[in-house]
Parts: sequence; structure tokens; C-alpha cells
Amino acid sequence: MIELDLSTTIGQALQRAAERYGDRPLMAVPANPSRDYDPDGREITFVEAAETVRRLAARYAAAGYGLGHRVGLLLESRPEHMLHKLALNTLGVCCVPVNPDYRPRETAYLVDHARLDLLLVLRSRRAELDGALELAAHRPPVAVLEGLDDTGLPPASRPAGEGVIDGETPASILYTSGTTGKPKGCVLSHRYELASGLAYATRGGLATLREGQDRIYNPLPLFHVNAAILSFFCVLITGCCQVQSDRFRPTRFWDEVRQTRATVVHYLGVIVQMLMVQPAGPQDRDHAVRFGFGAGVEPQLHAAFESRFGFPLLELWGMTEMVRAMVDCHAPRQVGTRAFGRPLPQAGVEAMVVDDHDREVPRDTVGELVIRHSAATPRQDFFSGYLDDPEATEAAWRSGWFHTGDLVTQDDSGMLHFVDRRKNIIRRSGENIAAAEVEATLLTHPWVEQAAVMAVPDDIREEEVMACVVMRSGIELPPFATVAETLFAHCDAGMAYYKAPGWIWFTDHIPTTGTQKIQKHAIFPADVDPRALAGVVDLRGFKKKRR
Repeated sequence: MIELDLSTTIGQALQRAAERYGDRPLMAVPANPSRDYDPDGREITFVEAAETVRRLAARYAAAGYGLGHRVGLLLESRPEHMLHKLALNTLGVCCVPVNPDYRPRETAYLVDHARLDLLLVLRSRRAELDGALELAAHRPPVAVLEGLDDTGLPPASRPAGEGVIDGETPASILYTSGTTGKPKGCVLSHRYELASGLAYATRGGLATLREGQDRIYNPLPLFHVNAAILSFFCVLITGCCQVQSDRFRPTRFWDEVRQTRATVVHYLGVIVQMLMVQPAGPQDRDHAVRFGFGAGVEPQLHAAFESRFGFPLLELWGMTEMVRAMVDCHAPRQVGTRAFGRPLPQAGVEAMVVDDHDREVPRDTVGELVIRHSAATPRQDFFSGYLDDPEATEAAWRSGWFHTGDLVTQDDSGMLHFVDRRKNIIRRSGENIAAAEVEATLLTHPWVEQAAVMAVPDDIREEEVMACVVMRSGIELPPFATVAETLFAHCDAGMAYYKAPGWIWFTDHIPTTGTQKIQKHAIFPADVDPRALAGVVDLRGFKKKRR
């Protein structure tokens, strides 16, 4: 039975794990000759990790960093990200991962909003970070990571706070898109992160983990909650190993799974889709995977994937604000139905489906999913709040339940089924995109009079960004195809590549209310696929990840 005292801290949990699991591997990096780090792969044992963390923590402490400081990490998905995070958390420092796909304006917003005390960056990312800092009002010192142990640390510009590091001490701030267009910083405590790992470790059923044996292959990035918190703290607690790929590549996925002897894989719906279009062959079942753990598989692919590759895909629900996931891992499973599990009151996850007035709706009725730990302690093991935004925090917690913004149904067995997202969020390849942010960027272009951005279905990436645009009158414009490419370039220059419109539709009118709020539901008839309309320009081929 896996157990953990949740009053402990991350540093204490690491020390306990090192004593218990010793030379077992904590982290592994798949071999990849084309990668500029660890081309032959690498494994880091619990003892090695603990010793490295002790050494790094001593260097940070000597430079004056400690309780109350915030350090940004622009380290991509390298194992150093986790080692530095553990070292900083040991001292009571809060870590703020920086998405390497951010454009300078987005990084500048994060730096200013989080008021970072230090930025740790890869040398290959230094130039783009400098460009972002030119746009920021706050200019923290920067330390360049050359190797694991040779970081030159500028001294802290303010003293560390006094007090004791405990379970409520902030460990991370993760930025998540909101309906206002500005990302919100979710503050996550030591207790939150350890409780998330413990929840994964104890879900049971088909998701049962074998202490000291399982190897979790996670191709998702370390600047998201899934890899850096959910799976990582699960392996820390259980003596298992996290196999951390630099990114998902369908042509390398099975090679990396096989070479690293992975027994569990994490996935998103887009990963399932891209693996299914790879050529079938006898290698499909040449692996040791016992189950997949993820979300978003298309119902029509669920059973087909399991039949082809020989292991179950366990659909779950979680979010940055609460990632102690509900998961459909106990028989009888509901494959191909968008089911994601039942509430787990015994594990501190209560759920209810409510209407717009927070009243519980009848079974099999669509409503919003609201969740809490319990009636007595509703916020226990949830995020601590949105950074410097108590109003948004309290609004999300109205009526004593956290309002997820997800529309679901619950059947007579208690099983919850995902329906849609209420929030104005577009979900593309696992990334949450605030439509309001894209709209605001489009409206900064001098040609644009009005813009409405929404999600449209995408066969590969779950959803794609579609922009409906009204152009200013009295301006001589080039052909619409050229206009569309110009607006795409404008968005791509100011936002992460995945946020720019994949489709643009030009129109003379966007319906609004009497108070000039856009009525997105009235733009297209319910039975019309906007992608098929005349005048729609397909820009998906322009969306490219930048280095």
C-alpha cells in the first residue's frame, strides 16, 4: 500500500524516496542521436537525484535564494528542469515554468505578472529571452544553464523570507489560459503536488502501479501539470521511473517506448490520432505497455486503438487547478463514450453536475461539472488560488464548489461523461487557447474592424482556431488570400504558433447584443460546418513550431 504524509514537503519527500529506493531509476531520457543533449540517453537514480538536488540547493542558498522567491525555468523538457525545481522547492522557492513556444510578448507578461527574482535559461534560448525582457517592465537577473553544475548564479536582489517551509508553501505557478485573454497564474503548493502524485499512485484497478517497477513514458512537456507534477510525483512516491521525452514524435514514439522498457504511456487525443495513421505492422504489439493514461481520445478510435496496440486507454479528467484525476479505470469501463470516471469522495474528490444557478441537474442532463474535496474542507489539495487575482479565485469557488467550466452528464451509475467546454477556450493538441487573446491580437491590426474567434473541429488536433473577421471600410486591400496570410503573420509574430488562426473567414457582419457583446452562437447556423463555407481561407499549413 502506497502511503505518504501530506504534511511533508517536496524536499522531505525526495529524501525519503532516496532512502527507500536508492539505486532504482527516478528519471530516464530516451536515446536520440539528433538531439543536442543526452544523445545516447540517460538514467538518473533516486540517490543521484537527491545528491544533485542537495548540491544545487546549496548553491542557490549561497546566492541568497530561499523562502518567498520565484524563479522562472526556461529549460524545455530536459531532466535538469526537474532537478532544479526540486532544489529550489527544497529551499522554499516557487518555480515558474516558461513555455518555450511563447513569443516575446507572452514571456514578458509572465515575467511581469509573476515578478520573478531569477530566470534560469538554456544558452540556446538566451537571445529570445533577452528579446522578451526588452518588452518587460520587470527585469530579473538571468542565469544561463551551460551544464548541470556550472550555472553562474547572480545573487538574490532581496532577502529570503523568514518562516518554515511546509505543505502550504507555494511550489509552482503554472499559467493557464482564461476567458479574459490574459493567462492566470495557478499557485500550487507542496501539498498539492504531492497529493496529485499520491492520487495517481492509488487509483487502482487497471491503473494500479507496481512499486519500484513501472516506467511511465511521458511525451508531454515539463512546463505543464501532467508531466511535471501528476506523473513525476507519482514516480517519486512509488519508486517508479519517469521516461521523459523532449517532445512527442509519432515516428519515434514506439522506438522510445521499446528502448526505455516503458510499461505506462501518457497520451492526448492528438497522440492517439497520429499513432493510428502510422503504418500497421507486427511491431504494433512489440512493447511492454500495460495501460495508457490520458484524455481526449476520439470515441471512434478508442476501441480500435486498444485492439491494434493491445492495451487499454484509461480516460481521465483533470485540470491545473485540480489534477487528482478522476479516471475510468475500473470494470465495467465505457470505451468510446467520452466517459472519464466517477467522483471519488473517499479520495477527496466530490463532484456534482449543476445548472446556471448551481442547482444539481437530473441524471443524463447536461450541466457544468463542479468539484470539491469535501463539504468540511472544500479547497483541500486544490490549487491555492490565482496569483494576485482573489476575485477570480472566489468567483471560481462560488457556492463552495470549484466551477470547472466543463459541460458533462452523469449517468445512473455515477459515471461522468465529457460533453463540451463552457469557457471560451479552444483546445488544440493539448494546449488551451483563450479566444479573447487571439481576438485582441487581431484587433491590433489596422485592417481589422471586428473579430470573433472560436473553435472548429480538427481531424488531427481535436480543435483548431477559426477567426471571423470584419475588415475596416475605406481601405484598399489586396486579395483575401493575401489579407489572410498577412493577418496570420501578425498573430504568429505576437503569440505562440499554436494560437494563430488555422482558418479565417471574412464577413461583412458579426452579430452582437444591445451591449455590443458578440453572439458567437449566432454567427453560423447549427447545422453548418464553417470550414466548408465560401470565402474561408485554410491557414493550417502556416502553423509551424519555431526554435
